[in-house]
Amino acid sequence: MKDFIIPWDDDRDMGTPAKQGKPVTLSIDGFEVTVPEGTSVMRAAAEAGMQIPKLCATDSLDAFGSCRLCVVEIEGRRGTPASCTTPVHPGMVVHTQSEKVRRIRKGVMELYISDHPLDCLTCAANGDCELQDMAGAVGLRDVRYEAPENAPLANHFEARNTSGATNPQWLPKDDSNPYFTYDPSKCIVCSRCVRACEEVQGTFALTIQGRGFDSRVSPGMAADDFLSSDCVSCGACVQACPTATLQEKSVIELGTPDRSVVTTCAYCGVGCSFKAEMQGDELVRMVPYKHGKANRGHSCVKGRFAYGYAHHKDRILHPMIRERIDQPWREVSWDEALSFAADRMRGLQETYGRRSIGVITSSRCTNEETYLVQKLARAVFRNNNTDTCARVCHSPTGYGLGQTFGTSAGTQDFDSVEKTDVVIVIGANPTDAHPVFASRLKKRLRQGARLIVIDPRRIDLVKSAHVEAAHHLALRPGTNVAVITALAHVVVTEGLMDEDYIRTRCDWDEFQDYAAFVSDPRHSPEATEMLTGVPAGELRAAARLFATGGNGSIYYGLGVTEHSQGSTTVIAIANLAMLTGNVGREGVGVNPLRGQNNVQGSCDMGSFPHELPGYRHVKLPEVRAVFEDVWGVELDPEPGLRIPNMLDAAVEGTFRGLYCQGEDILQSDPDTKHVAAGLAAMDCVIVHDLFLNETANYAHVFLPGSTFLEKDGTFTNAERRINRVRRVMAPRNGHADWEVTQKLANAMGAGWHYSHPAQIMEEIAATTPSFAGVTYDLLDEKGSVQWPCDADHPDGTPLMHVDGFMRGKGRFIVTEYVATDEKTGPRFPLLLTTGRILSQYNVGAQTRRTENVVWHDQDVLEIHAHDAEVRGIKDGDWVRLASRCGETSLRAQVTDRVSTGVVYTTFHHPDTQANVITTDYSDWATNCPEYKVTAVQVSLSNGPTDWQEDYAAQAELSRRILPAAE
Repeated sequence: MKDFIIPWDDDRDMGTPAKQGKPVTLSIDGFEVTVPEGTSVMRAAAEAGMQIPKLCATDSLDAFGSCRLCVVEIEGRRGTPASCTTPVHPGMVVHTQSEKVRRIRKGVMELYISDHPLDCLTCAANGDCELQDMAGAVGLRDVRYEAPENAPLANHFEARNTSGATNPQWLPKDDSNPYFTYDPSKCIVCSRCVRACEEVQGTFALTIQGRGFDSRVSPGMAADDFLSSDCVSCGACVQACPTATLQEKSVIELGTPDRSVVTTCAYCGVGCSFKAEMQGDELVRMVPYKHGKANRGHSCVKGRFAYGYAHHKDRILHPMIRERIDQPWREVSWDEALSFAADRMRGLQETYGRRSIGVITSSRCTNEETYLVQKLARAVFRNNNTDTCARVCHSPTGYGLGQTFGTSAGTQDFDSVEKTDVVIVIGANPTDAHPVFASRLKKRLRQGARLIVIDPRRIDLVKSAHVEAAHHLALRPGTNVAVITALAHVVVTEGLMDEDYIRTRCDWDEFQDYAAFVSDPRHSPEATEMLTGVPAGELRAAARLFATGGNGSIYYGLGVTEHSQGSTTVIAIANLAMLTGNVGREGVGVNPLRGQNNVQGSCDMGSFPHELPGYRHVKLPEVRAVFEDVWGVELDPEPGLRIPNMLDAAVEGTFRGLYCQGEDILQSDPDTKHVAAGLAAMDCVIVHDLFLNETANYAHVFLPGSTFLEKDGTFTNAERRINRVRRVMAPRNGHADWEVTQKLANAMGAGWHYSHPAQIMEEIAATTPSFAGVTYDLLDEKGSVQWPCDADHPDGTPLMHVDGFMRGKGRFIVTEYVATDEKTGPRFPLLLTTGRILSQYNVGAQTRRTENVVWHDQDVLEIHAHDAEVRGIKDGDWVRLASRCGETSLRAQVTDRVSTGVVYTTFHHPDTQANVITTDYSDWATNCPEYKVTAVQVSLSNGPTDWQEDYAAQAELSRRILPAAE
């Protein structure tokens, strides 16, 4: 198979994981080999270019030694030990191809083949089967043994699973999972899938059932199949399987791929690297790339399998326009659509002024595309009306960490979690929202690290298979600041802070003021318990553990930032990290878990109305001069409008036109009715996306977008890692997104002449200091780099603030708790908080158009049994969820995951429109919406509300498309 592989990365399977240690020299088949101490004989041979046959061994898993195919002879040692479990030692003399070894391997392989269907010509794994390869490697040409019938076990499987066709000799297939099949007849019981589920994923969903010839992999209890079991469909078992026992349905349908391209996943902010394996121009499967520095060869159900939206029937592939939003869409040529859009936008500026139009950039698009959209606003529209969804999720991260540390990003790489001893996870649900990172975290926890979860909901990390939090601080939504300040109170008043670190690395005078503030008895756990709902003793114990438990790291998500005090909470987290000396080395740090694939990049690229790329304020003449020299235009020094301001101005009549690339603000932004009113008041809304999303209900121009599979560029993940996105197939709409933006700019007279995204990155590097050393050649050479990447850091910066903070001295800032204006009361006595689920992504535009809907086909409302009982609500009932802003209906799920007084839902499905409930309250510093605290009432309902029915009717009307002209 022809691959695009990073040149210096060896993609061979070396059999066992790499080790670190002093060099050891040994002899293998007469060749001297030097490898690190602890390396297996198998890997040492592979390093020397000699492949020892193997079945149960793979370098992503610890050695197991069960298949006995990798036996070798070692001088001075009796028998034939397994090379995968035998470590090297100095002077060892190994023979891998002796006559005795050859005879044993052939006999072992003969036994395997005797219990295996010989349907190689029609098997889906033909050409990609390790059993087939190893049979050839050992020279097996015939089999003397007769296979057993397996009839008794077959009857057992037939009783529990009738989804697969049965053969009287072999066991039935399990086709229950939408993405892969399980054919137990082809299982060689190597246990690689079981070990992958344990060691890599950490779910422990698989086991070996039966003995002898009856041994097979089982997905849980006897009545379970792969869909009903604890399996999370990450694909680790499928990737580990050396036969067709576990096989992607896409490979069964399309055949074996013949080439691959290394690219980056376009879902969450982990930024996993994948090999997109192709047949011609058709994608067969996505395989996690073993050298991906963010995922290290692992994946989740979304990145691994949920790419089918790229070919979904709902995808719009032709530009469309309409004069008014109550008219049907009309397909037109690209030239006509762009001319229509440019004429309207120019006309609005002529009538209402230069600042009457603006843009919204996308956190799903590449850095290069985002850079061009904000450049369109500043250099073509000649204003700073640019905003992004990153502001409605992580803008408090930028502000809070910028104020305290001096830079607006996380401090560590994901590898750092392997060195941590105590972890705080606050306002994040990694197993659902960042599952590949969660697997790495769970592995570290199983090795002995301790966990503190701060969340109003009992997320899976609180207690699940082989993982349990030392402390769960189930706080009342909206009281993050009070809880973090109480933790700091314990650290300071009990003398647990790292004084040497503070004196050396931080501003000591500011610390004195901060210490006096947090030492006040009103911040003690006892004083705040009634407010936060967190028992004082539990909070004190958590504070002591974090301060004294070794390397302490903090990972947080939208449950921190999406509050009226989001920025204050980020500052409080930074204070706590500095207070305990936990910034500037491996295993520590403050780490925001970014929601979308390029949230970090959209911030880096200057998507905010007050900041140019690189987080430099637009009011500074020396900053504007850099871009004016490159762009050849004079820039407006006045900060522009954020999305809420655009909507307000639209209702007032002063903001009239919007270019919205890759965002669905009608579904994702708060107070849906206000968003709809703002969009309806505009004269020209241009939506540039894959599907007719909810925002497109109010659009006048639709420009079809391209998926991540159809373009080149870069994404920047949550650890500041700049990863290449490589074109896998031709854009189905004819153009990559950056080309569409360029065409729109040129239709308005810009005169841009980019021919490849590499040229856009050159401009980014020339204008943005943290990207100064970034080139596509460097990324191809290194695989990826983390900014800042410049003359002082030519290979990037995995760890921030190592020798000192970016701002000089770390800054302690007082974090006074200020209650949100959103209050519960007799009419709205419950607090609603929102989040995500593993199988769905953000507003669901992509994942809802894949088989992931098998796991989550609608948003549901989690409600505690006590709150449900007093309202007469039973599990599965329709309920009305109402707030001061609006109401919607959805199904109830009675659970103890939430506390009394708290309800929870997701926002993945537009027929629920959870954001019709959320308010327009926002963070005091950044306008980040307060999604996580909404006062609500829940009551029984007969089904969808009048508003939902009216909305559905309006959406259907707005999505009419006239038949194409003959």
